[in-house]
Amino acid sequence: MRFRPLIVSSIALALLPLSSPAYADPAPLPTPTVSQTPTEAPPGEPVVEETPPEPPTEQPSEDAPQNPEDKVEDGLGVDGGTERAIVELTDPTQHAPVAGQAAAESVDVVLQPQDQPFMVVEGTAEELAKLAEDPRISSIHRDRTYTPADLGPSLSLIGADKAHAGGFTGTGQSVAVLDTGIDPDHPWFQGRIAAQACFSAVEPGVESLCPNGRPSQTDGNAADATAPACLLDGVNLCDHGSHVAGIAAGTGGVAPGAHIVAVQVFSRINDEDVCGEPACLLAYESSLRQAMEYVSGLSLPQPLAAVNLSLGGMLSESQCDSSEEAAIFKPIIDGLLAKNVATVVAAGNEYFDGVSFPACVSTAVAVGANDGQDAIADFSNRGPLLDLFAPGVDIESSVPDNTTTVYSGTSMATPHVTGALALMKQASPQTPMADLIDKLKQTGRPYVYDSYGTQVTTPRLDLAAALTGAAVQPPVAQTPTVPDETVPDEPDPFESGPSPEPGDPADPDPQPEPEPSTSPVPLPTVTVTVTVTHTASPAAAVCTRGTAAKKLSAAKWAVEIHRSSGTIPDATLTCYLKLISKSSKVFPELTKASSLGTAYRVLKSTRTGKARLDGALLTAWLNWAHGVNGTSAMTAAEKVRQATKPSSAALKKATKNVLKTVK
Repeated sequence: MRFRPLIVSSIALALLPLSSPAYADPAPLPTPTVSQTPTEAPPGEPVVEETPPEPPTEQPSEDAPQNPEDKVEDGLGVDGGTERAIVELTDPTQHAPVAGQAAAESVDVVLQPQDQPFMVVEGTAEELAKLAEDPRISSIHRDRTYTPADLGPSLSLIGADKAHAGGFTGTGQSVAVLDTGIDPDHPWFQGRIAAQACFSAVEPGVESLCPNGRPSQTDGNAADATAPACLLDGVNLCDHGSHVAGIAAGTGGVAPGAHIVAVQVFSRINDEDVCGEPACLLAYESSLRQAMEYVSGLSLPQPLAAVNLSLGGMLSESQCDSSEEAAIFKPIIDGLLAKNVATVVAAGNEYFDGVSFPACVSTAVAVGANDGQDAIADFSNRGPLLDLFAPGVDIESSVPDNTTTVYSGTSMATPHVTGALALMKQASPQTPMADLIDKLKQTGRPYVYDSYGTQVTTPRLDLAAALTGAAVQPPVAQTPTVPDETVPDEPDPFESGPSPEPGDPADPDPQPEPEPSTSPVPLPTVTVTVTVTHTASPAAAVCTRGTAAKKLSAAKWAVEIHRSSGTIPDATLTCYLKLISKSSKVFPELTKASSLGTAYRVLKSTRTGKARLDGALLTAWLNWAHGVNGTSAMTAAEKVRQATKPSSAALKKATKNVLKTVK
């Protein structure tokens, strides 16, 4: 199954294309009842059957199609095994009877959120297709996952110091941070954590980050980022949320007078094939939905001003309101906005003219990152879908164990806007939130730049102009680097037939022809700098697309990936695979290419039509991550790959079309 990352826009906490197939024991014979709190079923054995339905998933609604096959997401279970899936119900009161029907069909019910119109199940493609025949079910789709978006003097740049001097600190307001939890004892938050909750999915290889070890917790320090599951060999995996909360409303943040609602929405993945390292963090769609419903239902003495989502999933070049994912989340975002609560989302760190999900939802506030010199950060996504830029480079903020550290990313830019909206709502509590957002956009400093050949203007956050009457600053012309699309032709890497796997004596060197003796193109690396004092240190580089000027063939990518035999650092290649996981519906959901070893095997395998298409797709996606490819050809080809039984002719045509982008 797919872990679709909602990336915390700063250090990719491995949330991407989400999880691998989950397995659970058959449901008990007694008819399940609706639990008062979400529950997970114990793990079981996989059932390998390969008869998934073909038609695309329909959006859950009362008008859902009656054809059961049309209710099931395209490609769900296409390569066999069980899938963790969300079952959308036409009526939330039907949990018990539908769960009973699921048990009768040998589908395991692993989560039943109270009073919400969905449940989470585990089953094979055949079992899920049979379950879809129930008229009380409107659709069935993957329980997608999301990654955290990769992680100063930023307050003065946006005029927050002047706003504070004018008495605007966010007092009387609250902000919600849906992330990796919070350090409840950190001095930056003392006395201002209004509520905590945790919604953390569990399945084999996926561990809850809730202190109680269960899939949910809403009492005590439920979002405690110092819980044992957050630690790995002395390193805290959950520091992202504390850093984000500190920027929004810590004592050194934008709204130091605001209260904080901290919600843990991530789970710990203990799978090196998924993470590229021993463990990482991912957020499941089911966890995120529960968290958003939780904050929507809160009644606080200090009303919510904004919900911060420094995470992201699939990339989009256009508004995604009509997409399947947005059909789930847009009504929640709209409902919050109707309550005068903004949903502020990281645009993403892919150096992409577009944004990641859910920043592409029209009613969300999409935030990109700028640096201290009023320039667009080289990693930040950009373009007409962005609402605002805010500082996101070398931002010092709180992390667990009473310390601070420096991170960069749109994850860091987003809480600047979240905190700013708390100040705006303090200054004008009766003004509709939509109007407050518009005022921030109207008073921001204009960044003028090109996106796909069209001039775009996106404002940079400026609280001095929004709150203190300062004049709007003059526009700043931006000149972001544009990768060179002109490259020499490469031979078709799939005409030579099958190749040995790594370690085969017959193939000691996976690339027979010599590599050109050119200097390596400078590329981003993925490292994390941890400080143990309040002194800022150099920030870690952000995992983002490269800016190479040349495409590589499958054979040359195999050289780069195989045993450090190429010129591109392994950390950069691992970063590329994470970016691909966010953007592709095939990797690693259908084809397990999350690690360098498995990616190498995909590139070298040409034994079947599917394998050749997988290799072509991975080559094209690697070039995209390297900075020299578009995505339209890959997206079209992936629809063929997700089909239940694609013909050899369709596979061959799709492969040929993808290879055109490689040459």
